[in-house]
Formats: sequence, C-alpha cells, structure tokens
Amino acid sequence: MATYVLVHGAFVGGWYWDEVRARLEKAGHVVDAPQLLSSGPDPAALGDLAADTELVRGHVESAGEPVVLVGHSYGGMVVTELADHPDVVHGVYLAALWPAGGTSAFDLLATLPPLPWAVPQDDGTLVTVDDVGVLHEAICADVPRERAEPLLRRMRPQSLASLGSPSSAPERTHPVTYVICENDASFPPEAQERMAAAADHVERLPSSHAPMFSLPDELAELLGRIR
Repeated sequence: MATYVLVHGAFVGGWYWDEVRARLEKAGHVVDAPQLLSSGPDPAALGDLAADTELVRGHVESAGEPVVLVGHSYGGMVVTELADHPDVVHGVYLAALWPAGGTSAFDLLATLPPLPWAVPQDDGTLVTVDDVGVLHEAICADVPRERAEPLLRRMRPQSLASLGSPSSAPERTHPVTYVICENDASFPPEAQERMAAAADHVERLPSSHAPMFSLPDELAELLGRIR
C-alpha cells in the first residue's frame, strides 16, 4: 500500500479528488487531498505559489511515511517545488504544468492557445466565466452535463499571484510519471507530450482535462500502481 498527497489545480479544491480518493482508500491506500491557499471565495485571503508549496510541504512531512505526490494542472507547479523533498518517493504530473526554473504558470500558458473561459479581475484573481456550457466543453466534455454542472459551479477565484510566481524547480531526487490526457480541450495533448518528454514514465488516459470525473476507476487504478 502507498500514501498519496493529491494536489488539485486552479479554481477548485481538495474535493476535486473525492471520487479518486474514495477508490484509492477502498484499495487500502492512505490519501490526503489538501485545499490549496491560492483558490477560494475570498480574494483577499488567497496565497501564491510559495504559500501553496509550504502548505503541501506540511502535508507531505506530516504523513509519517514516504508519499507519492500527485499534481493536476496548476498542481504541477507545486509538485515541481517539492522535487527534491526527501519524503517524496515519486512525483506524478496529471495533465499538469511542469516548469523549468524561473518559469511561471503564466509563462507556460502563454505558449498555449488562450483560455476564453478564464477572465482576470481587478481584485487580483482569475475567475471562470458564468457559462457552464463553455466550461463543460473546455474542462470535462466527456462527463455527462447533468453530472458535470454542479461540479463546475463549485469553481472559485484563483490568485493571479499564484500563476505569476516563478518556479524554483530544484533538481529532483525521485522518479516522475507524467499522465497525458489525450482528449484534453484545455491543455493541448501536444503540449503535455512536450512536458512528458522529461519524465521517467509516461501514461495516457483517453480523457478530458478532468479524468477524476470521467475516468475515476482508471485513474485510481493507474495511481495505485505507482510507488
């Protein structure tokens, strides 16, 4: 059995992992899915990448045993910051940003097609559009609309500071697996392929940007094989 720390992406929370977490725990694994400080309902209370990293560092160190650290989307920025942590035995990037040193999430996003469903605000946040149909097509078109809608309505503002913070990208001391989502309409699979070139192992899922909803069994099974 393994211990996992699951790091969510932008606009959401630890709840994003609920279905996968339940499956991993049923299989006997220990799972922690912290709520990052960079997303939430109060713009004034949101943190940056450093705050997210320190939060996750605390969860890794309090696990009491080596962990598999998994980052989805923006969560890859946090996984990268902990690349040299002695308590991490394996890093996993799930359709995630994998920055070089000095590179921010915005730097990486600038090389991709624009995200018309995310709009910057004067309060220092990035928010998703109100049109759930647009979000559904961009994030999880392979999830039935009636199931996806309540999940998409839970999305919250994301700190612009977290997306503009440059990565320190320390030299990693553990193996990395990159999981490519082959039908991702938000983060083009070809961009994921480029990032995955640096990984020790590459896996693929025939899913949108949200395999934790569209393919929770398959994703849990895949993660369950990683040590």
